[in-house]
Amino acid sequence: MSDPMASAEVTMESVGGRKLRVARWNLDKPSDHPPILFFNGIGANIEAVAPLAEAMSDRGFIMFDMPGVGGSPDPVIPYNTITMAWTATQLLDRYNLDVVDVMGISWGGGMAQHFAIQHPGRTRRLILVATSAGMLMVPGNPAALTKMANPRRYVDADYMAKHFKTLYGGALGNELGVDEGKNEHIDRLSPPSPRGYMYQLLAMIGWTSAPALPFMRKETLILMGDDDQIVPLINGKFLKSLIPNSELVVMAGGGHLFLLSHKDESVIEIKNFLDAPHGDDLSAAA
Repeated sequence: MSDPMASAEVTMESVGGRKLRVARWNLDKPSDHPPILFFNGIGANIEAVAPLAEAMSDRGFIMFDMPGVGGSPDPVIPYNTITMAWTATQLLDRYNLDVVDVMGISWGGGMAQHFAIQHPGRTRRLILVATSAGMLMVPGNPAALTKMANPRRYVDADYMAKHFKTLYGGALGNELGVDEGKNEHIDRLSPPSPRGYMYQLLAMIGWTSAPALPFMRKETLILMGDDDQIVPLINGKFLKSLIPNSELVVMAGGGHLFLLSHKDESVIEIKNFLDAPHGDDLSAAA
């Protein structure tokens, strides 16, 4: 398999008083589409979602490792959704990106919501993947949640492999076969630091987007899996009920990592949504 990071430009950038490892795809190429700003899941490094970035080759794509995750140094002081959303705008300024399509998965879906709420002028459209409205979420399988809170899943490949089904549900590898797809994902992961993981958990404590979402007018695509053990489908339905101009698409058999296991289906849905004429009424969509 080709390395999806081979086409990325990876640099260390000092923005907003923090040093971050940043990956960019196709920002220097002409495109009819705004670039995508992507917020990753908790403890996940850039490489985990690189296959998606590579698949979106007709537009720019930018994401970064959170402090203490992947190649970004440990945070000196804690951060929250407000400060990290502002930091993301400083990064966009670095590359002269005025408006972006904002996308996030799981923990990063919360960051994506907050970015769109805090910086509506920088956000065109919003894509939320396997995520919730924060502290009002309906919790997932307790067996999955207890393992999710343990950073050992990133440190110990055997532990991750043993508990993969419990953690992520569904199957990973429609195209590769379950074992090969699972192993490729595990190989792309690098462990966050204990401080980085803890600060990322703390950043969302007490946070919810629910009061603000009914007033957010951004066209929004909500992608959920019906076998997600961490963020059950009901959370996506709740988000759709709150966001006026939103569409919910459910990946049949998709676990928490359907963005990778159902990559082709996901890319089609994402591109169709992003490329639709502006102002399409999504609120009536199922």
